[in-house]
Amino acid sequence: MRAARGRIAAATGAEALTTELPVGRSIGWWGMVMFVATEATVFAYLLGSYFYLRFQHGSPWPPDGIAEPALLRPLVMTAVLLPSSLPLIWAERGIRAGQRRRLNIGVAATLLLGLTFLALQATEYAELLREFTMTTNVYGSLFYVITGFHGLHVLVGLTMLSRLLAASLRGGSLGGHRHDRVRNTAIYWHFVDAVWAAILFTVYLSPWL
Repeated sequence: MRAARGRIAAATGAEALTTELPVGRSIGWWGMVMFVATEATVFAYLLGSYFYLRFQHGSPWPPDGIAEPALLRPLVMTAVLLPSSLPLIWAERGIRAGQRRRLNIGVAATLLLGLTFLALQATEYAELLREFTMTTNVYGSLFYVITGFHGLHVLVGLTMLSRLLAASLRGGSLGGHRHDRVRNTAIYWHFVDAVWAAILFTVYLSPWL
């Protein structure tokens, strides 16, 4: 009887009642997955439109004397953005174990890499806008809409990461059993990275093929 009373007390104590034990997938997880699926559909339409209009237009591509896209900067951007998921994975695993320091370091590293990516994209736009704009032709419209839409998603991801880091540094509820916010942010960021790989092939590499 004493053992049974001890188990009941442990289950109904203050510490147990304030601990969120995950049961299946949370509503937030399903919401983020559905949102990512919707955004992935939008990107699929954009990239599909790129190929459709390209083959409708015929050679040369890019048209009107626009040079094939330079590859050095996009490859550097890829080398910056794609590995940015790794510290976030490390951070998420750390917070599952209750290691807030790992969360702070991992999120900060991802933030730095994401900001570097946007800075590189800004320098690319500064150069390309002297050659063509969104209204120059169909290629210009496709290039800036696709890459700009992705850049907007990177900015949203950076905002989510900044809010997450700020909450963690303030000592918010992000313990081992309360990592949904970290997981949802990670899902979104991994999606942004994956989309960039598709954009790299479509916008930058395919004109050379």
